[in-house]
Amino acid sequence: MSISHAPPHASASDISPKSESDPAPGPELQALVPSSSRRARVPRWLRRTSGPLALLALWQILSATGVLTSDVLASPGTVARVGGDLIGDGSLQNAMGVSLQRVALGLLFGTVVGTALALVSGLFRIGEDLVDASVQMLRTVPFVGLIPLFIIWFGIGEAPKIAIITLGVSFPLYLNVYAGIRGVDAQLIEAGESLGLSRWGLVRHVILPGALPGAMTGLRYSLGISWLALVFAEQVNADAGLGFLMVQARDFLRTDVIVVCLVVYAFLGLTADFIVRTLERLLLQWRPTFTGR
Repeated sequence: MSISHAPPHASASDISPKSESDPAPGPELQALVPSSSRRARVPRWLRRTSGPLALLALWQILSATGVLTSDVLASPGTVARVGGDLIGDGSLQNAMGVSLQRVALGLLFGTVVGTALALVSGLFRIGEDLVDASVQMLRTVPFVGLIPLFIIWFGIGEAPKIAIITLGVSFPLYLNVYAGIRGVDAQLIEAGESLGLSRWGLVRHVILPGALPGAMTGLRYSLGISWLALVFAEQVNADAGLGFLMVQARDFLRTDVIVVCLVVYAFLGLTADFIVRTLERLLLQWRPTFTGR
């Protein structure tokens, strides 16, 4: 059995183990970029507009080949020309102003009514017992079917039109605000109570901020329903508004005017939804959410 010895010319530092503080050589690290943060090759605005542009191109092709006749649906060029004429004589702007005023009033009243009922029903058990059953019962009744009753109650002026929009707006707000209040984490309530918050303090600092996402969702639903309710409301002996233009166009079989009004409805709806989404981003900056990959 042989014992190996260090060569006589080797120093102590040569045979001593390396210090733990000395960095060990390793592979070179490379920063990884998540796939969700990589820049897409196609701009997002182009992807979002590709669908509507494809439908517009298909519409034009079907109209040019005669598959869609002017009696069935006017061509995009005809619709654009008629829309320019309506803008030129001011009739489209006047109709938009009247319809926007009706929607604004109905949305205001519906927001106040729906939110107030949701607060009473969501914050108090006795309020839930008194309010929720009645609201759920009325919610199942189609608001369009109440038009004859509103005409008897309010006449044929502006009141039944605004009442129809108010009724259509109230229920989505009620459901979403109520669900938002009852969906607040109970542990947050207990934490607020342990910090000495009063009941109003809990409502102000815990419950209402927790219910705000549901309220914004309900507002977006209500905006969509308000335009739908407006279409029906303006059938009630209206003498102005987008619905009035559509009724006149229906009587004269003017599909081009009808399509112009529908495009305006869609544009106003998208604009209102954009405003609410912007407001949502401003009010809910504290809530990180998944934005897609």
